[in-house]
Amino acid sequence: MSRKVIMTQDDIKRTLARIAHEIIERNKVIENLLLVGMHTRGVPLAKRLAANIEDFAKLKIAVGALDISLYRDDLSSLELKPTVKSTDIPTSVDGKSIVLVDDVLYTGRSIRAAMDALIDLGRPRSIQLAVLIDRGHRELPIRADYVGKNMPSSRHEEIQVQLKESDGLDEVAIIPVPSDREGQ
Repeated sequence: MSRKVIMTQDDIKRTLARIAHEIIERNKVIENLLLVGMHTRGVPLAKRLAANIEDFAKLKIAVGALDISLYRDDLSSLELKPTVKSTDIPTSVDGKSIVLVDDVLYTGRSIRAAMDALIDLGRPRSIQLAVLIDRGHRELPIRADYVGKNMPSSRHEEIQVQLKESDGLDEVAIIPVPSDREGQ
């Protein structure tokens, strides 16, 4: 199987607009809302969602960036040490309704690590999850509240999200995992 594009730039734009509307509908008091993007691609997605919410609801939403490197449950098995990025949360998380934003939901382990990192910062009122792609294969009982696209995939495939902010283009593709990476 070769690389197959499953979302174009226009698809991503429409999807983020829909998710922004869903966030507004679910959160009646959006003044208490905080969007937190997980490094790397969750951060620009959170910023885009916040811009859409501002356009639709005429209210500016705070956006933060979260690094989960030191909260991963596979730190001891990683051959390379993780690259620690910055966590930048512009306001207290106490009492806030937080929408955690990531590009792909897979096993749920990264989301668990992100929730641990957020709880270490304070006591949010609630934590919701928004993802661009949900590919299944959960290992933990975690589900997204807002899903751009459900994309069931094989463990022998990878979902590759590319965003203008980090990659120069907006596109989501499904690609085969090279045989030397299978089983990782």
